[in-house]
Amino acid sequence: MYLHIGNKNSVKKKDIIGIFDLDPATVSGITKKFINKNQKEGKVEYTDTDLPRSFILLDEGGECCVKLSRISTGGLRLRAE
Repeated sequence: MYLHIGNKNSVKKKDIIGIFDLDPATVSGITKKFINKNQKEGKVEYTDTDLPRSFILLDEGGECCVKLSRISTGGLRLRAE
C-alpha cells in the first residue's frame, strides 16, 4: 500500500520509519543536525513549494531518506489508516 504525502507524491507504507511534526522536532538540536546532515547528502526531498508541516523518515532499500510534506502529521495519520 501507498501513502499520499502531498503534491502527487506517494511513498510505500512499509518503507515508513516515522512521521514527525516539523515544528517541535526542529526545536531539538539533534533533529536539526539530522535533517541538515541528510540535506547536505541530498537525501531530503521537498514534496511541495508550500511551508512544510511534517517530515517522513523512510528506509528506501537500506538508504535513509527524509521527505518534507505540507500535510500535518494528523492528516497523514488519517490517510494511512
